[in-house]
Amino acid sequence: MSSYEEIDAGQTVWRFDRDFLASNWTCIWGKGCKGINATADETLGHGCCSLGAELDGIDEARNLSAAAAMIPAHLFQFHAEANEGTVFADEKYSATRVIDGACIFYNRNGFAGGEGCALHLAAEYFAESPIDWKPSVCWQLPIKVDWEMREDNVEVATVRRWSRADWGDHGTKMAWCCTEGADAYVGGSSVLDSLGDELSEIVGTEVFVQLRNRLK
Repeated sequence: MSSYEEIDAGQTVWRFDRDFLASNWTCIWGKGCKGINATADETLGHGCCSLGAELDGIDEARNLSAAAAMIPAHLFQFHAEANEGTVFADEKYSATRVIDGACIFYNRNGFAGGEGCALHLAAEYFAESPIDWKPSVCWQLPIKVDWEMREDNVEVATVRRWSRADWGDHGTKMAWCCTEGADAYVGGSSVLDSLGDELSEIVGTEVFVQLRNRLK
């Protein structure tokens, strides 16, 4: 059972999973990640990009479209497909398009411009934060925020690690989940440090500073 650190920020009460933030979880993409498919596979390299990224509304879709147009062609394996068609799964603009078993932005193993997320690579190319380029679900993983409105109209936001259940029906088919077991808990620092930028973006600088002061 996880213990939670609570910070009252007025209109929002933040609850943080202390155990997860203190853990040494780290993304092991390319270093033993087994993906999220029905068969665990360290060689495929798709990580958590086998599904199209779910987008948080039309504003995020617009921002993603603009970012996609800015990716240099040499960093985007499916640049031609994006220009000739779309980067979205459908006309609802609710998710990114999947090509050959992975997100359109995912550069496959051996791609000369760099393997992994083309949006991430472009952000680094322009010396900008990947947070400003990637869909929120992508840069936040494995952080999950549960929102609940109390009867007094105060929001309660619980910040925790993703679980298999958060993948919905797909989660029941996954052979491996990086927040389970010990495989990904091999980082050299705590999640509070390694994902500090992401946490600060989610909760705001003031709350994050309070959180660091309490947990450190």
